Amino acid sequence: MALQPFHLAFPVKDLAETRAFYEGLLGCKIGRTSDRWMDFDFWGNQLTAHLTEKGDSQAPTNPVDGKDVPVKHFGAILEMEDWQTLADRLKDSGVNFIIEPYVRFKGEPGEQATMFFLDPSGNAIEFKAFRERSRIFATQ
Repeated sequence: MALQPFHLAFPVKDLAETRAFYEGLLGCKIGRTSDRWMDFDFWGNQLTAHLTEKGDSQAPTNPVDGKDVPVKHFGAILEMEDWQTLADRLKDSGVNFIIEPYVRFKGEPGEQATMFFLDPSGNAIEFKAFRERSRIFATQ
């Protein structure tokens, strides 16, 4: 079964700042826009940033591989080379990581490169990569 693109809508506090981050830093193409929302092509998936005046409270975390992972987050699974290129670009841009780029679950079925950071509105984003894409759902 071929993977289907997903759609995710999320809150932001400023559309211009959001556009600069997703389009400028991450390289996402812009889709449809209005004065209250904006679509992004997020690695083949449709993200819609919705302007809101309400803030979000401190998000809970769960421990994963000794790190505090934000429970509420979204992201993309990239090819390892693309993940490394993005990690390098984010480091060079001075992004403050919640979890610095590293490889977790080394030697286990779920071994993966991962990194977490916040967008300008405080939404947590994770990018990850597997050496073998076939291991994404591996349990053994």
